[in-house]
Amino acid sequence: MQTLEKLAILADAAKYDASCASSGADRRNSLGTGGIGSTEGMGICHSYTPDGRCVSLLKILLTNFCTFDCAYCVNRVSSNVRRARFTPQEVVDLTLDFYKRNYIEGLFLSSGIIRDSDYTMEQLVEVARCLREDHKFAGYIHLKTIPDATPELLAAAGRYADRLSINVELPTEAGLAQLAPEKKLPGIRAAMGDLRWRIEEGKEARKAAPKFRAKPPRFAPAGQSTQMIVGADQADDRAILTTTENLYGNYRLRRVYFSAFSPIPDASKKLPLLAPPLQREHRLYQADWLLRFYGFGVDEIAPASGDGMLDLDVDPKLAWALRNPARFPVDMNTAPREMLLRVPGMGTRNVERVISSRRHGALRVADLARLRVPMKKVLPFVSLLDHHPKASLDDPLRLRTLLAPPPRQRGLFE
Repeated sequence: MQTLEKLAILADAAKYDASCASSGADRRNSLGTGGIGSTEGMGICHSYTPDGRCVSLLKILLTNFCTFDCAYCVNRVSSNVRRARFTPQEVVDLTLDFYKRNYIEGLFLSSGIIRDSDYTMEQLVEVARCLREDHKFAGYIHLKTIPDATPELLAAAGRYADRLSINVELPTEAGLAQLAPEKKLPGIRAAMGDLRWRIEEGKEARKAAPKFRAKPPRFAPAGQSTQMIVGADQADDRAILTTTENLYGNYRLRRVYFSAFSPIPDASKKLPLLAPPLQREHRLYQADWLLRFYGFGVDEIAPASGDGMLDLDVDPKLAWALRNPARFPVDMNTAPREMLLRVPGMGTRNVERVISSRRHGALRVADLARLRVPMKKVLPFVSLLDHHPKASLDDPLRLRTLLAPPPRQRGLFE
C-alpha cells in the first residue's frame, strides 16, 4: 500500500478523537539549536473534518487495526473497515514533510492496539524519540498514551511529547463495562495519577534547579487531557460533568474534551440508532468553561432536582440565572468579581474591563456599551447608575423567551 493510501485511511480514522488541541505548551524554539520547527511559528494550514472540527496538526493513527472490540469504535477488531499501518519512520517522514510545507504545527499521534499495549506504546514513543533526537524537531507533539502500558513507557512518552492524553471514553464505569469491556476504569485512573505525579515532579525539579545550570528535562509541559464520548450510553449531562469535575480536581487535567457519538457501520445493538444533537456537545463545553473559569459547581449547572440534562435552548449560565432570579440584579459598581462572572453575557475579559473602569467613576449604560458588553443579555440582570431592570426578573419565563435565540430554520435538504 502506498503512503498516500495509508494517509487517507489513517487520517480519516483519527477524526473521531477531539482531544488534540495544541494550547498550553511551553514554547520550544529551534533558533540556535540547529533543529527545525517551533510551536511559536506561523503558517499553519487548518483543515476541517466533516463534522466541523478544526485540525491544525498532522492527526493520524499509527494503525487502525485494534485487538479491542469497543462497541462505539469504528476501528474495533470486529469492524469491517479497510486497515492500514504506518511504520514509525513513515510517520516521522510525513511529519517533517508536512511541517516544511507549513501545513501543520506538529503531530497528534494515536493508535489501535497492536499485539499488546506495551508493543504499541513502544512504537508511539519511537516516533517521538526519532523526531526529537534524530531530527531535532521542536514542534508540538501530542501522544495518545495507552493506560495498560508499563510506567517506564509512559515516562518515556512524557520526555518527548508536549502533551499526553488517556481517554476515559465513557463517563461511568457501568458504561465502560457495557461498551468497552477490555478497558478498566481503575487502570485508566491509575495511569492518569501516575502522569499527574510525573508532571508535577518535573515542574518542581525545574523550579528547584540552580540558576546558570542545565535544567532537568521537561515532562509533558502541556499536561494531560482526555476525551469522553457523549450519547453512546445512558449517562446524562450531570454524570458527565461530575466525572469532568473529578478529573480536573484529582488529576489536574488541562482539558476534558467531549465528542458527540457518531453512528458507525455494522453497529452493535447496544448503541443508540441516532446521534445526540451536536448542541448537547456545545452545551457541555460551555458548562466545562463554567467549571474551570467561572467558579460554578456541578450542582449549580445541572441540579440534582432536575432531569440531569442541560438546557439545549439557552447556555448553562443563563439557565442558572433564570433559576435563581433572587441573586439579581447585580450592581455593576459594587459587586465583587465572583458575582460579576455569574452575570449572563459577562466573560472574563468583560469582567476585568468593568473592574478596571469603575475605579475611575460610577458606571452607566453608555459605559458598558463602550466596553463592548453584550447589552441585550446583560442589562436584564444588572443595575447601574442610570439603569435598573425593574420587574423583568419577576417573570423568568418571559425573560427566557426574550433571551433565548430563535430556532434555526432547517435547510431544504436537511
